[in-house]
Amino acid sequence: MLKNVLLVLMFICMCFSPISAGAETSIKGNYQQLQGHQFKYDGKTVEIIEFLSFYCDGCYAFEKSVPVIKGNFPKKIKWKIFPLYWGEGSPKPGEAYYLAEEAGKGEQMKAALFNAHFVEKKDIGNMDVLEGIGSKLGLGFDFSRKLRAGEKSKHVQLALAMAEMYKVDETPTLIIAGNIMTNLHPFQHNTDALRENVITILKSIIK
Repeated sequence: MLKNVLLVLMFICMCFSPISAGAETSIKGNYQQLQGHQFKYDGKTVEIIEFLSFYCDGCYAFEKSVPVIKGNFPKKIKWKIFPLYWGEGSPKPGEAYYLAEEAGKGEQMKAALFNAHFVEKKDIGNMDVLEGIGSKLGLGFDFSRKLRAGEKSKHVQLALAMAEMYKVDETPTLIIAGNIMTNLHPFQHNTDALRENVITILKSIIK
């Protein structure tokens, strides 16, 4: 049912989104053009969807590149995050991110989750750890209550459904302007190379 709703929403989005006809032919860089997905650019802002995992070392390394990319295109980028979990990972970090985002502290939560897992070596699937992070960010009791109740579990499942729809099989993966996909794979997991590739792609779209 969730996937059906997602597909309907994406269809509506594609039908009514502004499109720059023929713009795809001039896009430079290393990327895969996704079949069945429409290129979308209204001449003002480019949407970037980042599929990441808070357990992913490549995602953690790529984090320092995100402000650089945004800084090259002030007010020209709309960046959305879809947190994924695979294998033995827990959905709870993603739920914590969505709750923090709703409270206007998504970026702080993202940084705190990466720091807890990669620097402090904590189990970010543990409720006590997540509640401690929430407390430090000033999210309070309501955050803990909603996290334990699984109020954002559907959001995490939607992110997985989105990843399946775009055929995402590794993180970080970026979907730029609706149908331009790039990730670390062509660059031997060099995050600096991915950053420069994203900037090249965006420069050829934003003129």
